[in-house]
Amino acid sequence: MADTATGPAPDYHRLFDAAPTPYLVLDPDLTIVAVNEAYLTATRTHRDTLVGRPIFAAFPDNPDDGAADGVANLRRSLEAALATGQPDTMALQRYDIPVSDGQFEERYWSPINTPILDADGKITHIIHRVQDVTEFVRTAGHTPNRALARLSELEADLFARAREVQDMNRQLRETNHELAATTAALREQQQAKDRFIATLSHELRNPLAAIRAAVELMALDVPGDHPSLAVLERQTGALVRMTDDLLDATRALTGRLELRRERLDLREIVHEAVNDVAAEFAAGRRALRVATPPEPVLVDGDRVRLAQLLGNLVSNAGKYSEPGATIAVAVETDGPEILLTVTDDGIGFPPAIAESLFEVFTRAAPSGTTAVGGLGLGLAIVRTIADLHGGSVSAHSDGAGTGARFRVRLPLAAGTPDGPHRTAAPARDPLRFLVIEDNADLGVTYRTLLERRGDAATVVTTGRAGLAAATTAEFDVVLCDIGLPDIGGLQIARHLRAQPETGGLTLVAVSGFIQDSDRKQALDAGFDAYLPKPMTLADLDRALSAVRG
Repeated sequence: MADTATGPAPDYHRLFDAAPTPYLVLDPDLTIVAVNEAYLTATRTHRDTLVGRPIFAAFPDNPDDGAADGVANLRRSLEAALATGQPDTMALQRYDIPVSDGQFEERYWSPINTPILDADGKITHIIHRVQDVTEFVRTAGHTPNRALARLSELEADLFARAREVQDMNRQLRETNHELAATTAALREQQQAKDRFIATLSHELRNPLAAIRAAVELMALDVPGDHPSLAVLERQTGALVRMTDDLLDATRALTGRLELRRERLDLREIVHEAVNDVAAEFAAGRRALRVATPPEPVLVDGDRVRLAQLLGNLVSNAGKYSEPGATIAVAVETDGPEILLTVTDDGIGFPPAIAESLFEVFTRAAPSGTTAVGGLGLGLAIVRTIADLHGGSVSAHSDGAGTGARFRVRLPLAAGTPDGPHRTAAPARDPLRFLVIEDNADLGVTYRTLLERRGDAATVVTTGRAGLAAATTAEFDVVLCDIGLPDIGGLQIARHLRAQPETGGLTLVAVSGFIQDSDRKQALDAGFDAYLPKPMTLADLDRALSAVRG
């Protein structure tokens, strides 16, 4: 082994074999060429029985499990990595392993497949990395504990995929600096990232929609003060906010976060945002204090985005404060500016890192802290929203243990606030719903919720069945998913609008695809309203109230 100026070169074979994470290396024909000790331990196999064998011969599906899909899922992922030259992260998988005498052991894995390219860009190997999460899955008990475990899985998966987005953004910036002339290639990368974000949103929002609907149904049967129900509601809301933050951060980085401006009294937004988190703060034994002037504080801004800005700051203060802490929200005017300040007496941060807190995937928690959740996107979104409103945001702390202060400056507007922005959903007669939703759990839960309120509901799981039902029975409202397995929701809407007997139906799209372009496509296809998953009954009532007059 040759020495270098800094010492002997590492023994990479020994490093690979000693790595604590299970790794397996494949050639482009998907034959196993190397495996480390951690992988052998996790799968209870021996190196001489794996190396040189095709991976699916070494690890076949359990023949006693008719629903086994481990081989099919892994094959799709490996073929995707070979086709694109990019890493492919798989969702949590059940993939049983053979143990002895034809017997299989039930196991669950979190895999990622990474292609290795030579100097000419040709794929030479694929690194298959897994984490054994069997014990975690087995500890998930029954509802509501199992729902909590599923939420934890989604949060872990969301954070892993968020890191992929960060890597893609970094690659895009580097390519932009190095190859300024290759605008077509950059555009293609951006489109690929947009497709990734859209798919990520859909994958996350579908299970979140089922969980939120199930929680809403549980609330009808479980006592309102049941602690598990409160936990489920808070954690589901947190995951929805994290998903929204991830998508909004991507829009912010690409300059596509837009505002819908109106003349607003900032005091109203402050009190609404504080009310939204009051129960959560009370449960965590954290006090919230609010100070606003007696006269209106007007701003030309987007109500939703300003509420998001304040909500992110208040939630951030709560996360970094211990039980018993106090978070203060203050609004005041300073000449032509509004000062919105959120102060806490939490863990604080070194003054030198104040500016870096507003970068994506950055947290203020000290190294080794694991209790603080989130993706590190909230403050980056706060800065973008402040900038779009012609304002700014700053952070200050005197150091660890001294608390923190975040201050937003916004231009003060003149005049009077615009009229009411919302109306309560009126009482209505029972309606006949046709629900077209390929997620069977979600469809059944929607039906139960609607029937509990006195409505009638028919559920089908394919587009063809939906079209058949709509033309053979009478309905008032069609609640339709967009990403169906056979006929897409857009095609269904166009077909129903074109037929005399169904042209007058109220069509409501419900989808995990939530980009502005997705909404426009749905409305252009004939839908009356577009609701992002996870949808609540309150969301549906507001949409029906607006559509049906």
